[in-house]
Amino acid sequence: MISEYKLKIFLAFARKTAVEAGVLLLKRVGRENKISFKGVVNLVTEADLASEKLIVNAIAANFPEHSILTEEERSVEKKSIFRWVIDPLDGTTNYAHGFPFWAVSIALECNSKIIVGVVYDPLRDEIFYARKNGGAFLNRKRLIVSGQKRLDKALLATGFPYDIAESENNNLDFFNRFARSARGVRRAGSAALDLCYLACGRFDGFWEQKLHPWDTAGGKIIVEEAGGKITNFQGNKYSIYDDYILGSNRKIHNQMIKVLSK
Repeated sequence: MISEYKLKIFLAFARKTAVEAGVLLLKRVGRENKISFKGVVNLVTEADLASEKLIVNAIAANFPEHSILTEEERSVEKKSIFRWVIDPLDGTTNYAHGFPFWAVSIALECNSKIIVGVVYDPLRDEIFYARKNGGAFLNRKRLIVSGQKRLDKALLATGFPYDIAESENNNLDFFNRFARSARGVRRAGSAALDLCYLACGRFDGFWEQKLHPWDTAGGKIIVEEAGGKITNFQGNKYSIYDDYILGSNRKIHNQMIKVLSK
């Protein structure tokens, strides 16, 4: 059992580090960033790597015994019950194109359970954060999910996998179903921010597939601490290492499962 004192220390560190990484990224917006590819459309920029280096170095300096799982190239595995799960720049394609929807995500696992999550949007200076059993917040304002009870009046969010052109399992069928079942569906390009927008009531539901642990780790606990629900597509327990995630304000969760199961 992690003490409240330790949770507060971990959360304060994650918040401070996410802001520092966000400031770094913000300073590089509009500059020429060297872009490389991890796939046909999956980008990584110099800014990703610089942000990752800042976060990993901060963890190593403050919690040298902890493991680190990060998106790009600096993961560190140690014999520890703690693992930091990092996305140094969620929404890299948006960032590279100047589309203003990207964030830094930092989460902490303890024995495979998320206990701290932070997502920072530097462009809007919005920091979403939560600790286990401590509630979720946006810039110190307590978060609560929406009260929408009807899917046909709900605004949903989703995304598409990088192999959309090659794989039949590409979310287009699910998108088509929800586009006809909900008030609207948005695809903005950052799963971390989509989850935070669900937590604060801007979205009522979210689903996606083929995400990675760093895409959802920070947002998952923020949604849950805001009163939302996170499962797989069948309504069963979700792990950040799963391929399918369904999130909602709880009230439309079963309605979304029905659409996914058609």
